[in-house]
Parts: sequence; C-alpha cells; structure tokens
Amino acid sequence: MAFYGYIRVSSKKQSCEHQHHEIQQFAKHNNINIDKWVEETITSRKPLNKRKLGQLLDELQDGDILIAAEISRLGRSLLEVMRILETCLNKNCQVWTLKEHYRLGNDIQSKVMAFAFGLSAEIERNLISQRTKASLDSIRATGKKLGRPFAAQSKKLKLSRNTKKVKKLLDMGLTKYRVAKIMGVSPATITHFIQRMGW
Repeated sequence: MAFYGYIRVSSKKQSCEHQHHEIQQFAKHNNINIDKWVEETITSRKPLNKRKLGQLLDELQDGDILIAAEISRLGRSLLEVMRILETCLNKNCQVWTLKEHYRLGNDIQSKVMAFAFGLSAEIERNLISQRTKASLDSIRATGKKLGRPFAAQSKKLKLSRNTKKVKKLLDMGLTKYRVAKIMGVSPATITHFIQRMGW
C-alpha cells in the first residue's frame, strides 16, 4: 500500500505550498508517510490524459490511497470526478480529501457521496455563471459601460465640458493650481488641457 499526495493549481500565479502543507500536516498528525508527491500547474479542464493525474491513476495499485486537499483539485465536472473515482474504486484504491473529510473506497456509500458532491459542485458553478451573466446583461441594458473608467480620460472630459468656465477662471488671473483645485483635477491636468487648447 502506498500513499500519494496530489496537488494541483490552475495557474503559475498560484502556489502549491498551501495544499502541500495541508496534506503534510494531515500525514504527520495521522502517522502517514507520503510515498510520492504529484504536483501540477494545469487547469482541470484539460483532458485527464494530458494531466499528471492521468499518469498517476495508471500507476495506482491495489490498496493505494490518493490524498488531495479537496475533491475539486481532482476535477471540476461531475463526469470527470466520477470517472476518476471509478478508476480508483475499480483498482480497489481509496481517495481521501481533507476539506470534505471524505474517505472514498469501494462501497456504495462512497459512490453515493461522490455522485452527490460532483452533482452539487457542478450545479453551483452553473448557478454562479448564470447569475454573473444575468447581472452583466442587466448592467448593459441600462446603457452603462462595463469595466473600470480611465481616470485621466474622465478628468479631461470634465474639463472639455467646462471649457468656458476654465477659460474664464484663467482670464480672471487665477493660477493653474487654483483653477485645478476649483475644477477638482490636478495642476498637471490643467497644464495639459491648456496646451491642448492652445491658450
């Protein structure tokens, strides 16, 4: 019997350290020695045969135990999670997850739990996706532009709409600093605006 620690992150910006620490602490607390660590940086949407997890599943022998920080590290779709669990169960191997405290073996209770989790996770993702899409559609319908406004462009637009006022303040002899303060922009913005207007 061998213990495998499986760690996956979906991008290079993420670190494997947290998952590694979790599994290591669990192993230490339960007097378990992790025989092999498998770490990969790849999205779970990639086909299983292109992931290190696919190779690991081929290596598993009777009685081996695969440990992951959470079941979503294995796969994000119901079918994929079920396929991975089926492979393990057919080899008489177990899948342990730390977050959910699952100990999935070759028994009906484990299969029911795995199916229920995979189904609920997929439903939750679909609901989040639908809520996000509905929210964005609602914002677009009001005519609002999505995304963060470009600050400098907003300030220039503010000055452009008040060209006469800015010109009047300058003609009154106010300094650029004072005009900037009145208009709520920086002195540099006022300077650039004046240069653009050719005053």
